[in-house]
Amino acid sequence: MPYARLLPPILLVFSNVFMTFAWYGHLKYRDTALPKVILASWGIAFFEYLLMVPANRLGSTVYSAPQLKGMQEVITLLVFAGFSAWYLGQPLKWNHWAGFALIVAAAWLIFLE
Repeated sequence: MPYARLLPPILLVFSNVFMTFAWYGHLKYRDTALPKVILASWGIAFFEYLLMVPANRLGSTVYSAPQLKGMQEVITLLVFAGFSAWYLGQPLKWNHWAGFALIVAAAWLIFLE
């Protein structure tokens, strides 16, 4: 399958958008009751799983499980950085970027053969 290398990261990006909204989107609505927020987050997370599970299943044909996890972490950080600045109005500071860079370096090590 020629798309086997490309499709998993694409699915992971979209999955992470849903995940980030499920985990952090409610922070803009602190006055909303916690049970409502939890139910809404579960509903959003359903769509995350609809993309995450196929991404990992298809990705496992060309990537190892540690490589998929490393890729997932880097994608999560990139999606979160945009989300934090755009949606929450909390742009990342230099130390956040530095910490994220260390995680990216760790993911890069995972891909070394």
